[in-house]
Amino acid sequence: MNALGLKLSPPASFTLSDDETAVVRRAAESVCRAAGGRLDDPDTTAAARGAWEELPGRFRAAVRDFRRDSGDCGAMLFRGLPVDEALVPPTPKADGSVRRETTVPAAALLMTAAGGLGDPAAYAPEKSGALVQDVVPVPGKEDFEGNAGSTLLSFHIENAFHVHRPDFVMLLCLRADHDGAAGLRTGSVRQALPALSERTRQALFRPEFSTQPPPSFGSADGTTPPRPVLSGDPEDPDLRVDFSATTALTREARQALVELEAAIDAASHTVRLTPGDLAIVDNRVTTHGRTAFRPRYDGGDRWLLRTFAVADLRRSRSHRPGDGYVLSH
Repeated sequence: MNALGLKLSPPASFTLSDDETAVVRRAAESVCRAAGGRLDDPDTTAAARGAWEELPGRFRAAVRDFRRDSGDCGAMLFRGLPVDEALVPPTPKADGSVRRETTVPAAALLMTAAGGLGDPAAYAPEKSGALVQDVVPVPGKEDFEGNAGSTLLSFHIENAFHVHRPDFVMLLCLRADHDGAAGLRTGSVRQALPALSERTRQALFRPEFSTQPPPSFGSADGTTPPRPVLSGDPEDPDLRVDFSATTALTREARQALVELEAAIDAASHTVRLTPGDLAIVDNRVTTHGRTAFRPRYDGGDRWLLRTFAVADLRRSRSHRPGDGYVLSH
């Protein structure tokens, strides 16, 4: 039971067998040979899409089922993927660091899995449009409200301000933090909805909220039109909110936003990722955040890889020059 007296199921978990892990590794190695090892090359994406068919059937079925119905929690954890921490280089410390060369983790566990969810996608203003991005603590940014910080990260829908926000967020752990304190937090509107009053639900469906771009978008235009926080089916709505960047424009909207944040926090789950863990979050219905941790900047800090996926790439065609995978704005 949570603080509101509701029984909530945690994120579903799937663990690969040793034989399945070996199959995933072989598929990833084939992707690494494409396009001369250039991760953002369209030929690499095509190779990853083909390699998806080579992954273990049990794994593919689980990803496909999650794409169709992510469940009440809207998050799933896959364990046992081929990450050898002994071979992982020192954790980067540079702000905005990304992956540009194919590796087994980047190729198999993100680009290939993205093919099962739809297609990978990135945003040109964010981390130079890289399809695979580092989530690491950066010296001097401890209190930064973003993936470079190490303080508590508020619940948010990824790129909630954007008309074409990603459908799924994938986070692959290469290395845990020294103290095992950093936890991935998820909070689903599906599990929070029963705790909301009818008045609050109605307020959240009105276009009385404005969300600013995250700091990772640099100098992106910060003006966004008012939008509702909830949309779609009232019994199973989509969610668009970033509690550190969404502003309510009326008194009733402010009260509704406070109630929603409390309900999502009460319905939240925390998972501490270890090397080889892949978390997939349904960004249409589930927020995510992170607990605070203490980095040491000694090369052994927490290191996640992040990739976005969209179920329908076509809908963002006007934002993608040359029909590529990077949205220009």
